[in-house]
Amino acid sequence: MLAEDRLNAIVSMVQQAGSVTVPEFAEALGVTASTIRRDLQTLDRAHRIAKVHGGATSLERAHVTRDLTIGERSDLHNDDKERICVRAAALVEPESFVYIDSGSTTLKLIEHLPHLEGVTYVTDSVLHAQRLALRGMRTVVLGGELKPETEALVGPDALATLDRYNFNCGFWGSNGIAAEQGFTTPDIEEAQVKRVSMRHTAKRFVISDASKFGMVAPVKFADFRDATIITAGEVPAKYQSMDNVITV
Repeated sequence: MLAEDRLNAIVSMVQQAGSVTVPEFAEALGVTASTIRRDLQTLDRAHRIAKVHGGATSLERAHVTRDLTIGERSDLHNDDKERICVRAAALVEPESFVYIDSGSTTLKLIEHLPHLEGVTYVTDSVLHAQRLALRGMRTVVLGGELKPETEALVGPDALATLDRYNFNCGFWGSNGIAAEQGFTTPDIEEAQVKRVSMRHTAKRFVISDASKFGMVAPVKFADFRDATIITAGEVPAKYQSMDNVITV
């Protein structure tokens, strides 16, 4: 089997099973464990799978246990994200003070924001601030410590800045969405920023594709009823009729 065929086979196995161990790969593909480990490294760098201890998992599964980079997330569920962001952007009104959370879906939202009179955007993301500024939007970026994986600002300075603000509306991403466990994320410091920013916002929207429903990450930042969810894709049946879930 050619190396490229083997890499494609590994990706296919991960997509079908969700997670696969190194011995399982080696047995199925008839190669050594060391060869599989090198292949997993290659695929992880290419953002095709997530390499974990002892094997590999899909990017979607990895997303609830660790924060994927913006690059890893950018190609996931693109069509769904596009529809979500078109709907979400229409909710911004003139003369608004708007919070935008870090994340790949909120980054795409910026592409669709209308140019309205008197709107100021505040974000915890350096990348998002740059994109907003490039579009000519009035932009405020929080202070704090920069988290490399998500390019988000966290820590006491970010929280202190948020305590001074009151937002008309805001948009957040979430690694996990579950009726019982609420909105969750892998990182404690990012959860604190999400929690405080939500507390200071009148109209709260979580924008996320349907793959996040039923997922639970380690740290809760809000109850399920604390925000309206704008989503797209195959929403699980139990959530379809809930009054805070909008499917586009």
